[in-house]
Amino acid sequence: MTVVGVNPSRYGLEQHGLSNLKAAYWNLPTAALYEHVMRRDEGLLSRFGSLVVRTGDHTGRSPNDKFLVREPSSEKNIWWGEVNRAFAPAGFDALYQRLCTHLQGREVFVQDCFAGADPAFRLPVRVITEQAWHSLFARNMFIRPDPACTQEHVPEFTILSAPGFHAEPERDGTRSGTFIIVHFGKKLVIIGGSAYAGEIKKSVFTILNYTLPLQSVLSMHCSANIGPEEDVALFFGLSGTGKTTLSTDPDRRMIGDDEHGWTERGVFNFEGGCYAKVIRLSAETEPEIYACTRKFGTVLENVTIDAHTRRLDLDDDSLTENTRAAYPLTHLDNIEPTGLGGHPQNIFMLTCDAFGVLPPIARLTPEQAAYHFLAGYTAKVAGTERGIVEPQTTFSPCFGAPFMALHPGVYARMLQEKIARHRANCWLVNTGWTGGAYGVGRRMQLPHTRALIRAALTGKLRDVPTQNDPIFDLAIPARCPDVPAELLQPENTWKDKEAYRAKALQLAERFHKNFERFAAETTEAVRAAGPKVAVPR
Repeated sequence: MTVVGVNPSRYGLEQHGLSNLKAAYWNLPTAALYEHVMRRDEGLLSRFGSLVVRTGDHTGRSPNDKFLVREPSSEKNIWWGEVNRAFAPAGFDALYQRLCTHLQGREVFVQDCFAGADPAFRLPVRVITEQAWHSLFARNMFIRPDPACTQEHVPEFTILSAPGFHAEPERDGTRSGTFIIVHFGKKLVIIGGSAYAGEIKKSVFTILNYTLPLQSVLSMHCSANIGPEEDVALFFGLSGTGKTTLSTDPDRRMIGDDEHGWTERGVFNFEGGCYAKVIRLSAETEPEIYACTRKFGTVLENVTIDAHTRRLDLDDDSLTENTRAAYPLTHLDNIEPTGLGGHPQNIFMLTCDAFGVLPPIARLTPEQAAYHFLAGYTAKVAGTERGIVEPQTTFSPCFGAPFMALHPGVYARMLQEKIARHRANCWLVNTGWTGGAYGVGRRMQLPHTRALIRAALTGKLRDVPTQNDPIFDLAIPARCPDVPAELLQPENTWKDKEAYRAKALQLAERFHKNFERFAAETTEAVRAAGPKVAVPR
């Protein structure tokens, strides 16, 4: 086997059962990975220097093909059910052996890196990929070690991704030819049948969502930034609701755009890069992210490119709405290089309301924050998961249920305790529809949402009187700089007031129905923090 790379680890691939490989390319830098991508015909170089790749049939995650191995060391802690599907240990071992056999005689690319900017909780990981561009993706997304220390790198967890290998459901016990399987006992993740790189990223997030709370660290599906006064803000939300966009602010340093931990000292980023949606991105509304699509080292997934001129078309959704850019944080001008921040002073829960009845911003009590965190109401936007072509209403506990290995109540109790201890201001922000439901109303304008966030962060909403929403019991500011007053009360944006009330009651009923599963796990104060109107049955 040929081994090429920068100080390959002494903890070799044979430790993972890999043998008879054609070549192993270890910790290659960006330029070298570009060369391998071109040699292997995996992508195209844009006229700006970014790398454009295709992910094939899978242009989003495949949550129904994800499993956790039911094994003695972790099974008592796992939140088993529709999200965390059990997989047999013997089935995992057999499938892994076949995957290793598939890789014999082939090239693999290895990145030894870390997850977690806080040295006290940093997790050494190894990402082994069948494709060169996946190795670049991992290099962008995770924290790179000092090259002088990579020989001593011993991974705590290993992710092995081979899109060219497909499972046989009847033989392997999978749902389809695609699989993402996490084995906490063996500290191993195997991925096959999908080239969508987000599976690699979210597998590491799943690992941290299991390991960190057991160390009294709250893991969170949120972005974070820090202001001139060193004030930290968190933005919770599912993919496509605005975490990356709203936390990328020229007046505030970005800590990270998607995944963070909250310790006794403050928050820390899990990653070293960003994974931003770029469909219909413009230089006017999102200049920082737009600039990253034009930078060397950025990986663009499923973005349309002219094969002759190599020009990008960010407006083209012919492949998917879920076009993505993966780039290192250093591509942004205004970042917090340590990946660390203090305790949050403001927490925003982003919901993409497809009903069009929630206000653009509302202040939450600590109990309401716990309620809405557990509810995780939003809409899955087109393309983020396989098969979704238009917004679908969902309740995703902790705003990230697909990645939460423990019961949502574990994360909710930790968050509520931290909010109370550090007196964080909490806000519900609707980045979805107004003036009507999806298909009738219009999407919230980004400049208005930015103005609302800015006002909350700078204290301009602190003394503004509020109006109470009679259905959802939310405290809505009566005014906000640079935002039309009529936009603040959702009912005022609907032409048909009766239609608004009917739609609002319909959503309230869904809130009540959804929260029944958490009734026994929460306090009376949290249970009472949802919609107040008695919904007719």
